[in-house]
Formats: sequence, structure tokens, C-alpha cells
Amino acid sequence: MNDGMQQSDEIHHRLQALRKAMQNLSIDVLIIPTSDPHLSEYLPEHWRSREWFSGFTGSAGTLVVGKNQASLWVDSRYWSQAAQQLTGSGIIMRKIGGGSTLPYVGWIAENFPAGSTVGIDGNLISLNQGRQLKKELEKKGLVFKMDVDPVSSVWKNRPRIPDEAVFEHPPRFVALSRQEKLGLIRAEMKNAGADWFLVTTLDDIAWSLNLRGSDIEFNPVFISYLLIGHETVLLMIDSAKLPDHLSRVLADEGIEIKPYEAVSGILQGLPPETALLLDPRRTTFALNEMVGKGVDRIEAINPTVLLKSKKAPREIEHIRQTMRQDGAAFCEFQAWFDKTLAEGNDVPITELTVVEKIETFRSCRPDYVSPSFGTIAGFNANGALPHYQATETEFSIIHGNGLLLIDTGGQYLGGTTDMTRVIPVGSPDREQKRDFTVVLKGLIALSETSFPRSLPAPMLDCIARKPLWACGFDYGHGTGHGVGYFLNVHEGPQGISCHAKPEPQTVMEEGMVTSVEPGLYRVGKWGVRLENLVVNQFVPDTEFGEFLCFETLTQCPIDTRCIDRSLLTENEISWLNRYHEKVRYSLMPLVADDVKDWLIKRTEPV
Repeated sequence: MNDGMQQSDEIHHRLQALRKAMQNLSIDVLIIPTSDPHLSEYLPEHWRSREWFSGFTGSAGTLVVGKNQASLWVDSRYWSQAAQQLTGSGIIMRKIGGGSTLPYVGWIAENFPAGSTVGIDGNLISLNQGRQLKKELEKKGLVFKMDVDPVSSVWKNRPRIPDEAVFEHPPRFVALSRQEKLGLIRAEMKNAGADWFLVTTLDDIAWSLNLRGSDIEFNPVFISYLLIGHETVLLMIDSAKLPDHLSRVLADEGIEIKPYEAVSGILQGLPPETALLLDPRRTTFALNEMVGKGVDRIEAINPTVLLKSKKAPREIEHIRQTMRQDGAAFCEFQAWFDKTLAEGNDVPITELTVVEKIETFRSCRPDYVSPSFGTIAGFNANGALPHYQATETEFSIIHGNGLLLIDTGGQYLGGTTDMTRVIPVGSPDREQKRDFTVVLKGLIALSETSFPRSLPAPMLDCIARKPLWACGFDYGHGTGHGVGYFLNVHEGPQGISCHAKPEPQTVMEEGMVTSVEPGLYRVGKWGVRLENLVVNQFVPDTEFGEFLCFETLTQCPIDTRCIDRSLLTENEISWLNRYHEKVRYSLMPLVADDVKDWLIKRTEPV
């Protein structure tokens, strides 16, 4: 029996057991989101139940299981991947269009009669989404339950909750002390009229306390809850994760350590007639239900989300240095790659080789910690899958002619990086050069844009798309996401996407670090995406108010061998040449002698 058939049989057995558990709980339909009690994007294995029951390994998607049918709902990034991984499982892939929030509600209503009971674990859905889901389902005559968990009884030998050690973010990289950050948070609590502030999102907890961990792959965070009062701070965490010296430091600073499981009792025991600040988008439905009677709830965006998004000047300087080191590492990889391809060695280069080599070069750089996400190395048709991941059993050999798309990033003590480049293999053809150049035009268009301060970030999206739209092209993903400071590579509140609502909390402010990453994908042929990180900087005031511009942080050549120069304007050529001049100046002192010639060649004016 091959691996695919064996996997499909295993999925059938798991779904069969799940349906039996659902029947015991009187549940007709079960919704399994990609989530954990902290609403994380990347999940510890303990909470990867959607993956365990479906076999789909993508980082987003919702599994809906009924008595005789099951569907997996995914957006355009995963359509090809899901279709392949669900083969033989009996689970049907359903496509999510842009902007859909609860696309499966209509499907449930169409396939299950009124009065059917729909269940979800309230620990895995935000308060906002839980309310919306309840409203939509009950409107269609369905019964909704959010206090059910049939998964735990079925998933035997489930991986344990991670218990990796917590460590301090070294003070030389930190702009504000713990007490200074707690002071800023308490000031925001006072302005909101709150006595308590519940923090459940892991990057907000890590930022608030200047602590880091490694409980979740790629994200330097640790499993915990945080409750901040005006006089007290409670950190709910497995105490074994805290080294003795760190426990003493926290205790000396008035931070009490409570067991991770104590969160329910602590919330139930909050004094009546006090006010609790919580973010309904970043707090689970189940946690809200635990809050004691008589406690007022103030629902607003986490003040920590806004505070941590605006990097201090000292942090931005660390990020600049980090970007230089990261760019130098990638240049060393590219020089090796070009040389190895030219030599035509007997050992083939595969997508897995690319991932391994990038990690090797990056790991030699100062203050490097880990990748910030799984490197995407997609050759030709694989590059057309925006979230493609090569595996030990599914990968391509890089040979012949085509385009190699590489999306990669690192976690450093001085910042988090995320960059995408496209490298030619052999000789790119005219259509490939056209696609590359049009995407480059989109990158340049947004990178050189100035805009009013406090403009909602989603409104910038169309600037990057304009050169593509002019050719009748488009791409399904957003154009940019916020990036953390030695934290999550995807961070809010800002996001440059036509699929996002331009809400007040998404406005652009000084110090925010954001990606700019337009793309173009030819299914079954090739993909192009170019990505730099930028930081918002003030421009001189005008009579029309305050304006911001983007400073490009990423320092790495854009491969000019893929460019059709005739499609670029003189202004775009000037931008590219200035960028490459800066890249050369920044990276020459950081690369080995045998890479210097390569760097000079790749940064020649076009």
C-alpha cells in the first residue's frame, strides 16, 4: 500500500471515530478551525486537530464534519495543495473567495435540516466570530453549541502542550523595560476605564514582558495568559518553563506566577463591579464565558497591539542591521547557487537543497535564532503555489530553464525578516520576464509612495496592483502584512490588502514595519513574487498635514536577469539603480571575498 492510500485510510478511521463521538454528544455538524486557545496563526502540534483529521497541512482552513460528509474550506493560497492532499480522504475541498469570513454557514444550512445541532470548541474561536457564527446559524434555524470538544476523546496519544524554556530578550535589543511597557499599558487601561486587562495572544504577552520562548515553531513566544491590574500582574504559565533566575527577577518586579490552568478560576474570581478590558477579536468565546458575574467588560483592541506595532528608533536601527546581515546571508546563498548551477555538478540541486543551504548561510550570522517561517522554494509550477512547501517525498529538481521563487525569513535578536526573490534558472523567456517586470513595477510603485498619516493600510493595496491591472493581471493574496520585532512574522494591526476592511485600527503610523509583496501566478507554469520590508517614516510637514513614506529595510539584490527593461519607466529604473547602489554599499563589508564579485555584478545599473 502506498503512503497516499495509507494516509487516506487513516483519515477515514479518524473521521469515523469522530462521528461516533459527535453522535454521543448529540452533535450533527462539527466545525474544526485552524486555531488554539490563543488564536495563534502557527499552532503547536497539540492543537493541530484540523490537520490531524483531514491530512491537509496548510496553515489555514476550516474542516466541517457531518454524519455522511465533510468539507474543508480554504482560500486561494491553498486550492492546489488541498485538492492534492485531500485525494481519497472523502473530504471535499471548498473554495473561499476574497473577503469571506464564515463561508461554510450557507453550506451547512443547505445540507442539514433546521433543528440540526452545530458544534465548535469555544476555546478555538474568537468572541467576535463566535457571536457572528451563532447569529448566522440560528438565523437559519440551526442550534449552535460552543461548549463541546469531541476531538479530545478521539485523538489518542495527542502531543503534549509545549514546555520549552522562557528567556529574556537581551536588554541591549530592547527599547523599553518591562516596567515602562506596563506603565504604558496601564495608562491605556486608565483611559479606557479598565481595572484589569486580559492578554491571551502570545506575541502581545511576550512583548509586554520582554520575554521570548520557543513553544511555537518559527515564533519566539510561549504558551501563557497574562492579566494586568493597576497594582498587580499575573502570568499564568507552567512554572517549569521559567528558569530559577528568571522567576526571581519577575517576582522582584511584582509579577506573580500562576499555573496555566488557573486562568478559569482567576477570571471567575475577579471582583464584582470592576471592569475588564478584553479584545473580542483576540480573546476566545470560552474565556469570555469564564469571567465572573458582576464584572463589566470593556471590549476594544488590545492596547499592546498598537503599542508593539510602532517600533522605537532604537529598534529600527537594530532592524536595519539585521536586514544587512540577512541580506548578506542570502547573497552568499545566491552566489553558491549560481556557481553550483554553472558547474553542473553530478549531485542535483533540489528545492530541499535550497531550503537547507539558506538556513546554513543564515545560521552563521550574528544574533540569528531560527527561521521566521518555513522557507518556500518553488521551481516553475511549484512557484505558482503561494504557500508551497517542498517535503521529503514531494519536491522538484532544479534544472533546465525557469524561475525559482524563494520566500524566506529569519528570527534574529535584533529583528524579524521576511523576503521574497525570484532567481532565473537557465534562460527565462519573454513571458517570464514580462511577468517579473510587471510585479517589480508594483513593488516600486508602492515602495516610493507617500501618503497621509493615519491612512488605513488596506487603502494602499491598489497602488501595487495598478501596473498588474493595466495588463489584465492580478493576484489573490494581500500586498502586505505587519512584521514583529523578534516576534511573529505576521503582526497587526496594519495590513495592506484589498480583502481587509479599512477600519480605524488599521491606520498607518510612524515606526510600523510592513511587507510589500505583489505577485503573479501562472498555474502549472511559474510564479513571481517580490517582497521587501519597509518602515513608516515621517516626511516634512505640508500645509495639508502630516505624511508618511516608506523606508525600504530589506537589503538584497533584485535579479536583473529577469527584467524586461523596455517595460520600465525612467523613474522605475532610477529607483532600482538607487536601491542596488545602497544594497552594494551596505553588504560589501559583510560578505566573503568570493561573494563580493557576485554582489558587484548583481547590483550593476540596468
